[in-house]
Amino acid sequence: MAIFVALAIAILGSIVAYQLSKGKSKKRKYIVWGITSMVAIAPFLSFSIGLTYAIIVRNGWAAMIMLYLFPIIFILGLIMLLVGIFKKKGTETL
Repeated sequence: MAIFVALAIAILGSIVAYQLSKGKSKKRKYIVWGITSMVAIAPFLSFSIGLTYAIIVRNGWAAMIMLYLFPIIFILGLIMLLVGIFKKKGTETL
């Protein structure tokens, strides 16, 4: 049950980020998606992937994969946020 709650939070965060970034500049999209991936996607997605993998291989220690997944996703979100912050102001909207 906890896996589904974590996935629901990650999906809900993605939907909210999509709604917030629709029709905005690339700079704003990078900022919104960077914050969303650090706050909503990274912890909950790594948790659900780690527990799912542990259930599949039937080994509780296999859930420690989330300790590798979380920093990777978090750093990718941080890079997106920093690109959005330091990007030159553009007028292009997607």
